[in-house]
Parts: sequence; C-alpha cells; structure tokens
Amino acid sequence: MPKVNITELVLRDGHQSLLATRMRTADMLPICERMDRIGYWSMEVWGGATFDACLRFLKEDPWERLRQLRAALPNTRLQMLLRGQNLLGYRHYSDDVVRAFVAKSAANGIDVFRVFDALNDIRNLQVALEAVKTAGKHAQGTICYTTSPVHGIETFANMAKELAALGCDSIAVKDMAGLLTPMIAADLFKQLRAAVDLPIHLHMHATAGVAEMCQLKAIENGCLHIDTAISSFAGGASHPPTESMVAALAGTEFDTGLDLNHLQEIGFYFREVRKKYHQFESEFTGLDTRVQIYQVPGGMISNLYTQLREQGELSRMNEVFLEIPRVRKDLGYPPLVTPTSQIVGTQAVLNVMTGTRYKTITNEVKLYLQGRYGRAPGQVNPIVRQQAIGNEDVIDVRPADLLEPEMDNLRKEIGDLAKSEEDVLTFAMFPEIGRDYLDKRAANALVPEPLDPPKSAQDSTAGRPVEFNVTLHGETYHIRVTGSGHKHQDQRPFYLTVDGMPEEILVESLEEIQPAGNGSDSGGAARPHKGSKRPRASKPGDVTTSMPGTIVEVLVQVGATVKAGDPLLVAEAMKMETEIQAPIAGTVKAINVAKGDTVNPDETLVEIE
Repeated sequence: MPKVNITELVLRDGHQSLLATRMRTADMLPICERMDRIGYWSMEVWGGATFDACLRFLKEDPWERLRQLRAALPNTRLQMLLRGQNLLGYRHYSDDVVRAFVAKSAANGIDVFRVFDALNDIRNLQVALEAVKTAGKHAQGTICYTTSPVHGIETFANMAKELAALGCDSIAVKDMAGLLTPMIAADLFKQLRAAVDLPIHLHMHATAGVAEMCQLKAIENGCLHIDTAISSFAGGASHPPTESMVAALAGTEFDTGLDLNHLQEIGFYFREVRKKYHQFESEFTGLDTRVQIYQVPGGMISNLYTQLREQGELSRMNEVFLEIPRVRKDLGYPPLVTPTSQIVGTQAVLNVMTGTRYKTITNEVKLYLQGRYGRAPGQVNPIVRQQAIGNEDVIDVRPADLLEPEMDNLRKEIGDLAKSEEDVLTFAMFPEIGRDYLDKRAANALVPEPLDPPKSAQDSTAGRPVEFNVTLHGETYHIRVTGSGHKHQDQRPFYLTVDGMPEEILVESLEEIQPAGNGSDSGGAARPHKGSKRPRASKPGDVTTSMPGTIVEVLVQVGATVKAGDPLLVAEAMKMETEIQAPIAGTVKAINVAKGDTVNPDETLVEIE
C-alpha cells in the first residue's frame, strides 16, 4: 500500500516565508524531542535564507545551529535547500568552495540536500550533486516550476530525465510562487512518473489558496512525498498545514501514519512562539491570487513593499507588479526564485522609479545578460542586452568553469578570525556580514536585534510604551525612554537609549516619538540616519541614487576627472548591487559617502563640477 511521506518545513521555510527568517535556535530546541518522535520523512532545518539571517540579524553561528539541531533530532533526516553553484549566497562560487561547503554541511548533520538552480540550468547543479553523493548523502535534484511561453510539462519531464542521469536519489518539484493548479499538477506528476523511476516530491507555497488541492492531485498521480508546515506557520506565503494534510489522507490508501494528536501539540507550541516575532510578520499574509498573474513569490512581495514604503511610493506597487512580467520577458523568462527573483524585482522597481526603463541597470542584470548566472531559458531581448553590456561577449560555457579555485585565498583573507573551516565558508558566503560576525565574536560583542518587549513594558502613568523598536531606512533600533522633562515646557526633553547608547531629543509631546504600529517606521526616536545631513540634490552634477540602499564601494576620489556615465559608486539594495554613474562630465568636487553608509533618493552623494 502506498504511503505519503511528509517533510516538515516549520524550522526553515515556514518562518522564512512568514517571519522574515527570524526564528531563533532557542525557540526551536525545546520542541525537538517531540518532533523527533513524529515520524517525518525529513525536516527542513537549514539553507535558504537561514544562513544569512543567522549572521545578519540573530548573531548566531549557523553551523552551531545545525549541530544543535542534529543532536536534538537524532532519529529524523535533516534537510537543507542549496542553490546549486550559488550555495547560500547570491553569486557563483568556484567548484572547490562548493565541494567544501557540501562536505562540511554533511559532516555537521545534513542528510538530504535539495539542490536547485534558478534558471533550471543543469550545468549549475552537477558539482553540488556530485559532492553530495561523495559525502554519502541523499541528493535531491530540483525542478523550479514556472509558467511561460518557453516552459511546459514536456520541458520539466525532460529535465527530470537529466537529473536522473546525474545520479539523483529523488526529484523535487519546487513551486516557489504557488503557480500550480490542481489539474496541471495531475498532468505534471503523471508525466514525471512516466519519465523517471525515482521518488518525486512536491514543494508548493500556499499563496494562491490551491496548494492542498494540488498536493492531492499530485498524490493521486504518483507523488508520495509532500512538504508541509505545522498549522501555526502554514498558509499564505508559507505552505499547506501538516495537520490538515494528515487528516485529509487518514484512513485512505495514502495514509501518512502520523499521529494527529501529537502534531496538534507541536502546533500549539509554535502558536506561542509565533507571537514573540509579531514585529516581523509580513504585511502580505493570507491568500493572494495575484501570484497567478505576476508570478511574484510572497517573500519577493514583502521586499518590494519595503522598498516602496521607504520611498513613500507604495501607491506605485501595481506599476511594479505590471513591470515584473515585462522585465522577466526581456530576460528570457527566468523562474522567479532566489536569486533571479531579486534580479528581476529590483530591476522592475528601478524601471518604475526612474521613469525610464533600464535607465539604471543593476550589476546583477548585467552579469545575467553576460551569461554569468547560466543559460537563460528563452530568448533575451537583444536591445536590453546591448543597452546593458554593449558589445561585451556573452559566455556559453558553465559559468563556474571560468572561476579559479578560491578556498586558499579565502583562508588567507579571513586569517586568524577563522577558527575552523566552517568559519572560512561563512566568510565565503557573505564576506562583509561574515567578517563582521567573526570580528564581533572575537570581541565577545555579538548582540542580536531585539524583539519587541512584553506589552506590560509601558509608561504606567501615561499608558504609553517606554520601550520599543523603530525601523528607519531598513535599519532597526531598540529605543528605551528613560526619563523626561516637565510637561509645561514648550520643548520638553525626552531622555532615551538607542541600542543602549544615551540620547536626548526635544519634542512637543510623547506622541512625537510613538512608533507607528508594531515595528513600523517612525522618525522621531531613531538616532540620526547616516548621511542624513547630506545636501539635497539641486544641480546637474549632483549625484543621487534611485532607491534607498547601502554603499558597498566608492570608485572615485576627489579631484578625479570623469565622463558622463562613468561609475562612481556601487550601492546595494534588495540584495542587488547597482552602479551609480556620473550624470555629467567634469571633476569630482566632493564625496559625501563612505563604504557602509546608507543612502536615500535626493541626497547628494557625489558632487561634480
């Protein structure tokens, strides 16, 4: 009798989809013993954005998280999501880095590697899959599901055959946006089942509200492995609820054999955990069928919302939604999954905000159009390619074939800060964030971002909060009101600590430093934003940015002679890098930014005369 197997996602994709990947290891470990007894086929606990979030926000060692979960879940397969040659970063890594990362992931506790490529370019999966097999672990080849004029069921069936030929132990259909519909799911799995003799898994987000129906039709057509999230972390941009699918299949030929009572206990535990992270709840929760039209995954919607809100341009969200399919068509219909979702989404925002399509082009779009991410699924718009890269050659080899081995140089660069090979790999994934983490660890100065205090932490006389978080221009600060002047003063001083540092501000009343809702933007109490005193752009030679971001590189010096179009700065926004170019020819008179500064539109970053 066939049995449907469950992969539980709450410890990775569940909170990545709903809570910006903010769940801490300390909230995972207490429930692990009960989860280990459930009988899941596997639990997804690592990969995706968890590595980045551990370092950037939680100040946790992602490798230590993995080791702790391995010890706490001795009877359950642990699974991770791996971006092929991109690993867990946003660029291609050399083959020696890929092999080292897979080997260390396996040694620290990963049993199942779900390996995908954003372009479904098989060449970008080969080395990672070989490394998984070398480590003696389960290699799961992945098909990123999408729809377009160049994608269809036959395309995916042929890809399944190629994955089987690479020695994969199983195949996963990854529907990252929730685009499948029930009848298409039935046809897809029927043809996949006919194409290969391997177990086939379905990973599908619930954004459009049809995921449970799709899972049932897939099961009826030979899919015996489905991904679900415990109910308190299910639905919307996340996945179908574990308990619901177990209940739906109970007593049928596909019965999972899992105990619903025990699952409900786990659901109650995570219901309480979720409350602690309310400030990270996405503004876009629940059902959203727009994904069927624009193909925008839930996490991508949240990023777009944040970018437009920070510029006061939320009213233009629908313009961006309309632009995303146009950019995707220009780029040859890439599936929208990390990193191509960021590549397409950021370019669409730039096209809308600048008022001219491709007036500003991100570095990642340029690399994509050079073939540096792999082979585009369809025909690229030749005009856009010419505009982006001119007459530069387009590579037709596997991108990693052009990369020299990196591990030796990485070890030298990070030096004594790395206490293990895992530390070197942390630095490899995220050089800036990784080095900062290792620096602070060495100084015993790791401080995770604060969670909102309990509701009881409020001014007992005024009934207003005296401790809260403020997010300003993408940076979150912990504010505590420690005292105030007399109410009758025209400008009443309030004494604060901002991330533990004392500050003083003058306001008319406490309302001026109120946070606007749970963790929303408020300017009153935040410490001055870096660069907030920069002059407003007013002259043709004043260089500005199109969207808020962080300066990652300054390419010129004061006194340099530049031509119009020369790159001056590199800024990062939405995890994508963009060159900021000279608007006129002339001499650099002043540079008002440094590496690491956050910047906003209309500020003068560089002055040219």
